Amino acid sequence: MSLETRVGTANVVLLHGQPGDRSDWDTVSARLPGTVTALAVDRPGYGDNPDPAGSIEDNARWLLARLDRDGIENAVLVGHSYGGAVALAVALLAPERVRGLVLVASVGPGCLSAWDELLAAPVAGEAFAVTAWSVLPWLARKGRDHNPSRLFTPAALDLLAGVHHRHGHVWRSFLTEQRELFDTLDRWTDRLTEIRIPALILADPADKVVPISTSHALSTQLPCARIELLSGGGHHLPRRLPDVVAARIGAFVDSLE
Repeated sequence: MSLETRVGTANVVLLHGQPGDRSDWDTVSARLPGTVTALAVDRPGYGDNPDPAGSIEDNARWLLARLDRDGIENAVLVGHSYGGAVALAVALLAPERVRGLVLVASVGPGCLSAWDELLAAPVAGEAFAVTAWSVLPWLARKGRDHNPSRLFTPAALDLLAGVHHRHGHVWRSFLTEQRELFDTLDRWTDRLTEIRIPALILADPADKVVPISTSHALSTQLPCARIELLSGGGHHLPRRLPDVVAARIGAFVDSLE
């Protein structure tokens, strides 16, 4: 099957979090049932995407243009973390293009904390972003060749080592999105009741990045949503529980048929 045929018939589009890239979904994609054809994309500011990072709306409009380019009329949007906000924005901007939503440890109502505010601060946020998303990924990649257990857990190693952007600095993308969250996230979450599209919410109560209360709020405010709680994955469910996540996506897609 050619790339063009595979992309044009995709019925699931996978959106990574912040930071990250399409490789975050590699293990999930490999485990999806045969009824699912998936397309994982690099969002603006990450991986091979040459477009600069922007707002949630910028991401949503970029994705709609990408769907047009690949001939995808509609699809189930699967968003992890920040990618969940992008999926929700697309559902509000162009509901006819979205058959369903799978929100995996997604940002949402009440997810921003004092720590998030610090990460978005003018000086401290920039210092953290440079350190976290320039220095640590380099150390992680070096660690793959020199006993990574001394520096990182296996999950952290995979996450950090995969962070890259061939067209700029990842830390700038992270900082742009982090600051933008404080400006516009509420604008989208205040409209959740307008999204009358089937939605599945996957979350781990032990998530240390997005509180479980956010996932419960999403399940309450989205009119056609249900929530499934998973254990042992924390925030990085696609990397840590790929078999479970793939099975849940497959079952959800089948239910829409």
